[in-house]
Amino acid sequence: VQLQASGGGLVQAGGSLRLSCKASGGYVGTNTMGWYRQAPGKAREWVADINAGSSITAHLDSVKGRFTISRDNAKNTVYLQMNSLKPEDTGVYYCTMATLYWGQGTLVTVSS
Repeated sequence: VQLQASGGGLVQAGGSLRLSCKASGGYVGTNTMGWYRQAPGKAREWVADINAGSSITAHLDSVKGRFTISRDNAKNTVYLQMNSLKPEDTGVYYCTMATLYWGQGTLVTVSS
């Protein structure tokens, strides 16, 4: 399984980004897919996930109402829509399939 994350970049506080994670060798529709992030000098933390075979999602409290995880089975891709970004959202964002397979990460930098 390979996961290719993209969509990161530099954005001002209050801005938006949409991260994408395209899977190959595995199917996003039958696996729990998740996003994690790691800020400089901090441990990796869970951000959001979407259950296998359903549309049930969960989000970290600090991103609720701002971030939304979704999945497009036809494109075998998972997304993380990030709105109202804050400087504390800065970090490398990783997608994962069932926490067994991990993408290479995409850097998000939010300037104040």
